[in-house]
Amino acid sequence: MFVKIESLTESIFKLSGTVIVIDVLRAFSTAVVAFQNGVEKIIMVEEVEQALAIQKNGFADISMGEVEGKKPDGFDFGNSPFQLSNANIRGATLVQSTRAGTTGVERASKAGASTIFAASLMNASATSDLVKSLKCEPVTIFAMGAWGTTRSDEDEQCALYIRNLLQDRQPDPQSVINLVRVGEEAQKYGDSNQPQYHPKDLDIALNIDSANFAIRIEETDGLLVAKPVKV
Repeated sequence: MFVKIESLTESIFKLSGTVIVIDVLRAFSTAVVAFQNGVEKIIMVEEVEQALAIQKNGFADISMGEVEGKKPDGFDFGNSPFQLSNANIRGATLVQSTRAGTTGVERASKAGASTIFAASLMNASATSDLVKSLKCEPVTIFAMGAWGTTRSDEDEQCALYIRNLLQDRQPDPQSVINLVRVGEEAQKYGDSNQPQYHPKDLDIALNIDSANFAIRIEETDGLLVAKPVKV
């Protein structure tokens, strides 16, 4: 299978075929946990104002996301897997806005991707399995990085991990965990000066292949709607 890896928002311009957008810390780890906790669907948007308007107009029950790692004013939840793991959200529709992951999804859609997946290390194997079963080629993996502007260890390693799986190699999860934990972004978690980065967020995000579903995004009534899909 032909698989190309690109990095950062600026590399998303003109696309065809299947796109896998990666955001390990934390957008798509948070999305995985939301689905594990019973959420029905997640509407993904780039801007905070879009999310608030969607919620106000009744298309979403709950808003979650971040600006500079912090919960935006008016949002119900931040971009925290740990916070969502304890939330009473079963059956809800969420709207999510982040500076990297959901921005990448919206940009990929505008650039012409035919099929879009949102992935993290938590659902890496499930994503690979579904892409292979659908015989989706060509495949482009976007490692969104920090704020979509700076490459990050966790997203680059996740992209390589998924590429190896798509090409029928067996990457070592523990090696990936070790590399991510010493990376720059991981140092935020547990830093008392940055309380918005809960240490358990990192632990949850590094629970590799703990989810048995991919997250597929499709346009519905002009909105980019993510739902969990199993092979």
